[in-house]
Amino acid sequence: MKRAGNIYLVGMMGAGKTTVGRLLARRLKLRFVDSDQEIEGRCGVKIPLIFEIEGEGRFRAREAQVLAELTALDGVVIGTGGGAVLSEENRQRLAANGTVVYLRARPEDLYERVRHDRNRPLLATGDPLERLRALYAERDPLYRSIADLTVDTGRQGRQRTGAPAALQTRRAMESLRLELGSRSYPIHIGADLLARADLYRPHLGGGGVAIVTNEVVAPLYLAKVRAGLPGLPVTEIVVPDGEQAKGWQTLDRVLDALLAARFGRDGLLIALGGGVVGDLAGFAAAVYQRGVAFLQVPTTLLAQVDSSVGGKTAINHPRGKNMIGAFHQPRAVIADVAALDTLPDRELRAGLAEVIKHAVALDVPFLEWLEENIGKLTARDRAALTYAVRRCCEIKAGIVASDEREAGQRALLNFGHTFGHAIEAATGYGAWLHGEAIAAGMVMAAELSVRAGLIARPDATRLKALLVRAGLPVTGPAVSPSG
Repeated sequence: MKRAGNIYLVGMMGAGKTTVGRLLARRLKLRFVDSDQEIEGRCGVKIPLIFEIEGEGRFRAREAQVLAELTALDGVVIGTGGGAVLSEENRQRLAANGTVVYLRARPEDLYERVRHDRNRPLLATGDPLERLRALYAERDPLYRSIADLTVDTGRQGRQRTGAPAALQTRRAMESLRLELGSRSYPIHIGADLLARADLYRPHLGGGGVAIVTNEVVAPLYLAKVRAGLPGLPVTEIVVPDGEQAKGWQTLDRVLDALLAARFGRDGLLIALGGGVVGDLAGFAAAVYQRGVAFLQVPTTLLAQVDSSVGGKTAINHPRGKNMIGAFHQPRAVIADVAALDTLPDRELRAGLAEVIKHAVALDVPFLEWLEENIGKLTARDRAALTYAVRRCCEIKAGIVASDEREAGQRALLNFGHTFGHAIEAATGYGAWLHGEAIAAGMVMAAELSVRAGLIARPDATRLKALLVRAGLPVTGPAVSPSG
């Protein structure tokens, strides 16, 4: 009888079993085990040395023993060695104990991935590509014979089948859905999405299109969004950059432009930018003619992981941040992670504060992942950033679906914001980026919780250490009590 929770990945060397396995396990909250790494751990040496000392036959015997033990476990994703299927016993064991997924790629694609890898003893020949072709011809029928699902992970497979986002890091798109009954909407996450007409088309009405953006984002991405709206008259509204633009004067400017363009109630407003633009344009959409449709197209990490999702819109008031606003859900969120390539380092780090907030408040496995991968995030690793955006959106979508108006658990997403908003107000909006203020605010909230006996000191220390590694401030500014 199959173990329903187990997934076994089979395929040639270089097909992506380890990469995909880790992503799947993380997504499904299962344990990932790479069988080759398990063998190396037990032997204390790398596989090429095992081949050299003991020969392939002895290695296959070790591999069979390890697979016998691993397939007896529950709740695991296992990346198998490329040659594991050569054994009939291994094939039967895999097929009987879980779901087998064959990650298939052409030898030519595999060669491009592994030709510089010295840990492939079977490719230590004069013509490694020809060797790969021979191995593929031998093993492909065996993979197919036990596969419950086959996914192409080579170049042609990705283009032809649109394979799952876990198998791609560059051009893939994954769509989540925030469930709010008739007001539910998709959250599209991926690279190179800004110019995709198919993402805008379902939301177009007859009342025109207007794009609200700022003077920094407009030169970078306004033309790309317009390319996704071919043949349509578009009203461009470019506002100043920065938190200080999030007020009545700028809101009046947006509303004046909409009225001058005779923008109709069935029009579509597009918020293109970071959190300030999203909040401002969203509030304009909420109040213009008693509410019009709008899309969130966030271009900063902070906006992609947090402010673009959930329908909170607002402007600031001298007496407090976000004091004047409305709950107004977008029709869709289009998060193009390629836009993060142009994000200044300081803005990227500020966005990481919101990523860390989601993990600390609501998802310990995600926190553990962040502790392992914070270096990749600060280095702008595309796959790591995409995963972080997706996981934060998943968390927030689930919270908002059950508590849209923040009557209960949605307040957890305000972790660090009471102190953080105070820092922003006291320093004059813009001196501290929102994420920087939230980082210091989380440390202050954690310290207060320690003193109140609500959390242990090591928990606060753990949070502070991660924020430091992300390059974020962990102490607030010196502020006079009189302001």
